[in-house]
Amino acid sequence: MAGIVIVSANGLSKRYPGCLALDNVTFAVEKGEIVGLVGKNGAGKTTLIRVLTGVVEPTSGTYSLFGISDPKKLVPLRKRIAAMVETPALYENMTPHQNMMTRCLLMETPNPEKSGYIQRILDFVGLSGSYNDRRKIKNYSLGMRQRLGIAMAMVGDPELMILDEPTNGLDPEGIKQIRELLLKLNHERGVTILISSHILSELEKFATSYLFVDHGKLLRQISAEDLEKQARKSLSLKTSDNAKALSLLLAKGLAASLSGDTLLIVNLKDPTIALNALSEAQISLLDMKVADNGLEDFYVNLVGGRAIL
Repeated sequence: MAGIVIVSANGLSKRYPGCLALDNVTFAVEKGEIVGLVGKNGAGKTTLIRVLTGVVEPTSGTYSLFGISDPKKLVPLRKRIAAMVETPALYENMTPHQNMMTRCLLMETPNPEKSGYIQRILDFVGLSGSYNDRRKIKNYSLGMRQRLGIAMAMVGDPELMILDEPTNGLDPEGIKQIRELLLKLNHERGVTILISSHILSELEKFATSYLFVDHGKLLRQISAEDLEKQARKSLSLKTSDNAKALSLLLAKGLAASLSGDTLLIVNLKDPTIALNALSEAQISLLDMKVADNGLEDFYVNLVGGRAIL
């Protein structure tokens, strides 16, 4: 049974002078998903985020939020959405507490001080000590600023969070902290998350599905589970006759190459095809290693037209 659709797009396009930034994009995001938006610079990721957050209007096509597509009715619905595009919108010369209070006023949060609302959010993002911290934001580390940006996005208890490269510039520990925070938001508060990131090895650790975009087009929408099934394997082999083995594998249309004394075969849907061919030719295996290709390999193959479609 299909879940509740939180975000959808139908034939969505955005044209700038001399550039088609989005080209007939159609997809749906269901409640509770963590969707990784994958694509190189200029692929259309940020334009898509700007359209969904109402920063720019689409040239053609439609999109809906919580099942509503009427532009006039979308305005009040945006209170149920939080976005952090490129960098957190922080007031550099204010303290964390002042930043949070400003956000609460903008979101018309009732009694944020008396109810302990601000403190609870700061506790949630791991910034408990920032409530009474008199330092200005400009003196905070990048990781703390990112967490404060997410804390401010949490004001109003959004159901959907849209994030554009939230781990840019962070060290490995900072990246891990943001990942754990987003998982906590998703698991404990049920927040649906659409996140763009260049760090595919990190995105692979927590996304539940992916949208692959390139040159403004949506190439593929796929669940993490299906991607794992479809990501192809690679084989590293040493044989009794590498030259003969290489010639045989290439003749069968396999992506094989020889490096030193090791044969490498990539993009294998079924490794037994290569192994059976070698066995039939009476070429003995001396060593073998199998590797599963991950998100990055799948994306590269997809953009190159070699992924399973």
